[in-house]
Amino acid sequence: MVALVGSPQEMYPVTCASAVFGYQGPDIPHLYDFRLCAERPGPIATTMGADILVTDGLEALAEADTILIANWCPGPDISAELADVVLAAHARGARIVGICSGIHIPASLGLLDGRTAAAHWELTGELARRYPKVRADATVLYVDHGDVATAGATATTIDLCLNQVRREHGAALAMRIGRQLAAAPHREGCQRQFPALPTTGPLPDSLAPLLDWVTANLDRRLTLEDMAAWSGTSPRTLSRHFSEQLGISPGRWLLERRIAGARALLEETDLPVETIAQRVGLSSAVNLRRRFHNALDTTPAAYRRSFR
Repeated sequence: MVALVGSPQEMYPVTCASAVFGYQGPDIPHLYDFRLCAERPGPIATTMGADILVTDGLEALAEADTILIANWCPGPDISAELADVVLAAHARGARIVGICSGIHIPASLGLLDGRTAAAHWELTGELARRYPKVRADATVLYVDHGDVATAGATATTIDLCLNQVRREHGAALAMRIGRQLAAAPHREGCQRQFPALPTTGPLPDSLAPLLDWVTANLDRRLTLEDMAAWSGTSPRTLSRHFSEQLGISPGRWLLERRIAGARALLEETDLPVETIAQRVGLSSAVNLRRRFHNALDTTPAAYRRSFR
């Protein structure tokens, strides 16, 4: 993993990516290397008010499996040299990730033509003018096509990076890294990019306490009424908060957590499918297999063979 930076650099997406792909301690497999590079190595000004020293130039991109373009502050226009290096990397199979204004690089190179890309709401007008073949979506957290991925806002960097870990090494490792970082339960890319401003009522800050409680009680037969009662609100109000803050219904979110929990247990344990189904609240092996196939188009047994 190589993060391409430029002056003035916002450091938040860079540090988020390094937190996910960097060293997590002796108990978590360290499967990624993380480094920085710049077109012109040397001191790079940042929005923090302090410079960072970047010693690697564009030659680092020739060896990268993933190129993270972390909020490309220098602007939408890129040099011919940088264009050639990024296109060559993509052609050999490297993954290109654009965060916030970093979308300009893959978009300008045609890598997003005919595709949807997550975009910050402030950039959608400019993107439409510059790249009419790109379908910029300001309503989602991120869009991951595999070879190219985009995140609309810098705060979604962790979500997108954890999604990459999940795609490449399975749900169990992604969940372990997320727990290590004390990150909220993984948010799918289709969720809303920016929640509504908090209002008065039983959920003034966020849904995080409820989501944590549900995740810790997946083995229980939870209903919308149970979740609403724990939150001290009505089922209708809770559904509205889910729609506004996560872009999905409570039932869909709960099912996704159950599937994620099943994936982690399939990867990390030898427990029978029946036991796993009970532990994640899906009641039976038959129900787990049906839900698993609908969500992932595979069976628990085949998934275990691939990721165990």
